Amino acid sequence: MHFHGYLWVGDKAVFDRESLRRPPSPVEPTVTSPPDVVERYREAVAQWKVAQVPPLETAYWLVKPSGMVRGTWGHPKEAAEWLGERLTEYVSRFASPGDRDTTRLARKVSYVAETLGWGGDISLGYYLERPLFLSLALVTCFPNRASPGQACPTGLDAWPDSG
Repeated sequence: MHFHGYLWVGDKAVFDRESLRRPPSPVEPTVTSPPDVVERYREAVAQWKVAQVPPLETAYWLVKPSGMVRGTWGHPKEAAEWLGERLTEYVSRFASPGDRDTTRLARKVSYVAETLGWGGDISLGYYLERPLFLSLALVTCFPNRASPGQACPTGLDAWPDSG
């Protein structure tokens, strides 16, 4: 088992566009489908795998191109430390004063390591100055509990477990 890290900072309006964040429906629209349904389906087919915006389900990061991976670690503590470093990097920009509490953030990093230890995924989001939103994710690979049949991003599936 190993862990991949993802980071996205972008316009909250883009984050809110579900057609970019969910896989296309397995049922294609028909000729009688409303034009907006057809358009959303086409957008999802064309964009959802390559859009850098975070997917609706954390495990879906694994189907995105490997270039979106910000780091890969063999141990939960290493992955949690990376997340903690990113939180420290952005904490001064968090819109909510409560999110800036360093004690709370330290507890969160500890929780992240525990969750990864049993094979869970982590997905965190923070409002920054308007209109920006920060999304951080750590995804367990080999296997992923939410999507056990999903392989790692292409080119990363041979990541050695370092211990």
